[in-house]
Amino acid sequence: MSRTLGFVTAMILRAVRDGHRHGADIMAATREGGGTVYKVLRRLEERGLIQGRWEEAAIAEAERRPRRRYYRLTRAGDAELVRALDRYRELAVGPLGEEAFE
Repeated sequence: MSRTLGFVTAMILRAVRDGHRHGADIMAATREGGGTVYKVLRRLEERGLIQGRWEEAAIAEAERRPRRRYYRLTRAGDAELVRALDRYRELAVGPLGEEAFE
């Protein structure tokens, strides 16, 4: 049985799904700090929910910056994100369909 994704983890998965592919871009999209984002990315990769690859060194050197690690969702990550989004939607709406923020 898979572990339930926390809100921040689900938010990071969604950012990856929505096209934010490297750490700094994910931090900007989620407004989470590097310590949180990089730790979560490492755990997601270990669980097989995302797959990362390092860019070519020549690209980073040409742009005079550190190499970036680019991430993409795996099928398992996409399925886990769908479950998390359903769960958090239920939290906002409630089991009987009432809005939590009326």
